[in-house]
Amino acid sequence: MQHFNVPIKKLKDTAIIPSYGTDFSAGADLYACIDAPITIAPGETYLVPTGISIETPEGYGAFLFARSGLATKKGLAPANKVGVVDSDYRGEVMVALYNQSKVSATIEPQERIAQMVFLPYVAANFIEVEALSETVRGEGGFGSTGTK
Repeated sequence: MQHFNVPIKKLKDTAIIPSYGTDFSAGADLYACIDAPITIAPGETYLVPTGISIETPEGYGAFLFARSGLATKKGLAPANKVGVVDSDYRGEVMVALYNQSKVSATIEPQERIAQMVFLPYVAANFIEVEALSETVRGEGGFGSTGTK
């Protein structure tokens, strides 16, 4: 397992530094940095501050995923499904939580609201061409490779 240092800045005294639940957790928990509980109505999105900013290493992105417990127990998950913190972003890490359930859900101060996973990426050079190589699949789209 690879480790690297990620500089982090607390923007508020009550902010909690991300932490891993176990030695083998892929995602570090992010915590709500709020002064009072917030209630998110069904179908509503709320931008939850974490009170931190980070310096993601060059060549990596910090990807924000749902916490399975929050999604299954309260129906709350990131509105954009996966948030992306680029290596050149220095603002506050925010989590847009969407209530996909049929009942209101409350987030408490310092509650775990998402998990952050660092993943390497490769930047593409896009080259315009007249034609692409042929494949067996061709232009078959959604569901075209499965069976009934």
